Amino acid sequence: MQASIWDATVSVCDWRTWKRILYRQAQIDVVFISNLRDDVDRQRYMGNNKPHLGHVNGARINIKGVIGRLRWIDVDSSEILSPSGRKKAKKQFIAAAKWAADRGAKVILLAAATKRLFGQDGDEIIKMFPDIVFTIGDNGTAYLLIEEVLSALRLANLDKNTARIAILGPYGILGNCVVNAMVKDEYKVFGVGSNIAKLGELAVSQGIETTTNLHDLKNIDMVVACTHSKKTLLTSQTVEKIKRPDKKLIVIDVAEPSNFVVEEYRSCQKLAIRQDAGNAYSKNLKYVLDSMSYQMLRLTDGVVFGCFAEALSIGYCLKNGDDIHRDWFDVNPHNIEFTKKMFEKTEFTVPQPRCFGEMVDSLKP
Repeated sequence: MQASIWDATVSVCDWRTWKRILYRQAQIDVVFISNLRDDVDRQRYMGNNKPHLGHVNGARINIKGVIGRLRWIDVDSSEILSPSGRKKAKKQFIAAAKWAADRGAKVILLAAATKRLFGQDGDEIIKMFPDIVFTIGDNGTAYLLIEEVLSALRLANLDKNTARIAILGPYGILGNCVVNAMVKDEYKVFGVGSNIAKLGELAVSQGIETTTNLHDLKNIDMVVACTHSKKTLLTSQTVEKIKRPDKKLIVIDVAEPSNFVVEEYRSCQKLAIRQDAGNAYSKNLKYVLDSMSYQMLRLTDGVVFGCFAEALSIGYCLKNGDDIHRDWFDVNPHNIEFTKKMFEKTEFTVPQPRCFGEMVDSLKP
């Protein structure tokens, strides 16, 4: 469906928003502002057009009386890495935040690669919009990811005395959370990344082995991919080299875009079991236009990204008068535990294991 036709159709069918407009209420509670992941997103949501505002509508998501809206800015995940792309993204993000504020939003998520556009603590954007709660959503994603990793280890009967786990991007927010959890549970962990200095710091602070070269690893049982950096992408050749000879490699992939891309995965399905990670499921979650919307987002019924789930849960708690004011740019055990309790209220849980949206039959390696 052409981008403009889809947007018009979803707008017409969004009766909840029309009802709020009729009663002169805030049109939206939560807005997720995100860069485009890739050309697939660009074609689906923008087509060949350049949005005159610099941002366009994405999915419309509802849960327990909370209305959420995805707003794409016109920068993709590769462009945002350059100085000019970052400057463009900041300008478009601010415009999208103003658009959200004008429609009554009280919570805004800095999604995907926009998380640190305004510094480590988001102080710049917070000062511009002091009445809005900003979050990067990674406390929710971290909680879900750790639960998925621990569940996969149990389902695969991997003993902590023998299991060998490689974490790609171990010094990033999510990677560091997984390292902490695995080291705490006394699993054998290997950190893989391109930043030698940060790997060195991690080796000292956590007592784990680190490397800049995936091919240095052997007899690995599980890979947790927390980055899509080109220097640490999984390929069919890498999988064959690092896995145990007699077992499939389990890959928990939380990276957006994916680290272990579909073409590479399909070329070595007999060697690996891949699982999407960092998403949340709730029976209460509804998309306007149902399957058409969640499939365009490359998700499934009742499933949303973990960071979206956190933002929606903050919005729900705000509506119900709960005190949610804290530093949502800081990912730490206290905030993760707080997010877990919010998820209990919105009934967000870890989804059934899926690989590129399709059910995973077994995690037995």
